[in-house]
Amino acid sequence: MKSRLVASAAISALVLLGATGCTFITPQSTKIEYAASDGVNVSDQDGPIAVRNALIIANEDGTVGNFVGAVVNPSQDRATLTVSLEGGDPFKITVPAGGRISFGADEEPVEITGLDTMPGATVAMHFQSGDSAGVTTEIPVLDGTLPYYSDLAPQD
Repeated sequence: MKSRLVASAAISALVLLGATGCTFITPQSTKIEYAASDGVNVSDQDGPIAVRNALIIANEDGTVGNFVGAVVNPSQDRATLTVSLEGGDPFKITVPAGGRISFGADEEPVEITGLDTMPGATVAMHFQSGDSAGVTTEIPVLDGTLPYYSDLAPQD
């Protein structure tokens, strides 16, 4: 009787290990960070400010666009983010300590003239804050075709 009990416990342990053992070697997809929307996240390890869900909503010919995204400052001090496109005038965004500014939701989007990028493409944007050298990231350029972006498109 005792040997049956030991055998039963051993088989149960093997079945349990076999059913759950794959999580020991398989990476958990919930731990992979990604941008869950159409925009991209921009993080600069050396700067205090992070940008979330950055994208540009452009007009049909790609000459004017609106920068949309959230700028987050988790630091204890007010910080300024400088954003620039190649060949364009940079713009600055000052974010209070521990605060965020959400362009396209809480604030009006930042208009970019002289964009020269058609919707569907990407444009290289440089983000710099604090003492950091900054980071350049490809930002998607979309149009106002989708209903939830129609209000964010530049008004010609």
